Amino acid sequence: MSNKVDLVVIGSGPGGYPAALQAAKLGKKVVIIEKRALGGTCLNRGCIPTKTLLHAAESIEELKKMETIGITVHYKAFDMSQLIDRKNQVVESLKTGIESSLKKHKIEIVDGVGKIISKHCVEVKTKEATYTIEANYILIATGSIASIPPIEGIDLDGVMTSDELLDLKSLPSHLLIIGGGVIGVEFASIYHALGCEVTIIEMADYLISNLDKELSRSLQMIVKKKGINIFTTSKVNKITKDEILSCHFEANGKLLQQSADMILVATGRKPYIEGLYTDNMHFELNHNTLLVNKNFQSNYQNIYAIGDVIGGMQLAHLATAQGINAVNHMFKKQATMNVSYVPSCIYTNPEIASIGITIDEAKKENINAKAYKYTMSANGKSFLTMQERGFIKIVVDVDTRKLIGAQMMCARATDMISELSQGIVNGLTVEEMLSVIHPHPTFSEGIYEVLSLTAEY
Repeated sequence: MSNKVDLVVIGSGPGGYPAALQAAKLGKKVVIIEKRALGGTCLNRGCIPTKTLLHAAESIEELKKMETIGITVHYKAFDMSQLIDRKNQVVESLKTGIESSLKKHKIEIVDGVGKIISKHCVEVKTKEATYTIEANYILIATGSIASIPPIEGIDLDGVMTSDELLDLKSLPSHLLIIGGGVIGVEFASIYHALGCEVTIIEMADYLISNLDKELSRSLQMIVKKKGINIFTTSKVNKITKDEILSCHFEANGKLLQQSADMILVATGRKPYIEGLYTDNMHFELNHNTLLVNKNFQSNYQNIYAIGDVIGGMQLAHLATAQGINAVNHMFKKQATMNVSYVPSCIYTNPEIASIGITIDEAKKENINAKAYKYTMSANGKSFLTMQERGFIKIVVDVDTRKLIGAQMMCARATDMISELSQGIVNGLTVEEMLSVIHPHPTFSEGIYEVLSLTAEY
């Protein structure tokens, strides 16, 4: 094992391993330490597993539509065990790809636990030994873990986080989800499509309440239309279990009770710093969140931190960008990623994506802005593929004619948001964006159509 290196990266998730690769490409000697599995939460217990199951769920929903277009499908019940095996195969294949890339760039991979014991020293514990590595720089990319609220009965059998739910090889007949944020709503979409009865209990007035108001309201309407039970403005008091789990909660001043076979706790995630450093290290924290400056340096200038562990938007692609910028700063290179504008994606059906600011936020900032909306029911590709109702909305600075925000709820929104991100990040006017030809028939024509609404004649 290497005892002196340029960089030690603690955590191999979407922030850690791209950062390690960036440092290696700059000719640096790098060690990456991972306590569980390469790829971190995103690959093993988050983004990739959930999207694999979502793909299966969406395929089932498509099969159900086939008779509408004259195709008779003799649909047989799916095999949940096989779906989980497929999910595991996808994860393992991508994990192998990451390992191969790291080894190709001569990055040393350590299967163990890293603990910072001084500004330039990391103690490593593996199954075989305990030793120390001296490093010029240290990058903390330890991510986050599920945040469990202090609810009576939350430790009962059958109450779980997304980690456990992703490995279940049998379906519950009724899944109750505490939390109507991104994680809760995505799992609700999956399990409802697979045939479960699903109930969501959410404290806020709307599902995914931090979204643009129109997006939140439209999403809630579509979710209800599908048959998912929703209780908003609700507070869970306790969970009990006799033969079956029961969730006791308040909704609009009424005490209610809902039974379920399984309960998913999806109340958010918190930074993971447990055992990260020894008592002689004094990192500046805000609760359990590591504080960093604009270059991702902690109060120890050679120790950087990125991703969920520093709070803010908990997104894999943001962690990747932060990691690349942090490494560039370490080794005196120019930052290459613009982290001021971060696209947010939610994999419901229809998909949701956003970038920049909403019209309400523009008004609060006293920006002379106007919002334009195009309904995707008029889009040929959306109509012929029988998509749910959806729309694309953009926010334009009236004085500069530049695009400053976009919100989408439609098929392929998570793919198409990148075009609008390019416009915002590069300060393009709507006229400059309208100069691009969009092929027909495509979902992306919706972008041209909404931009066209801004035309000044």
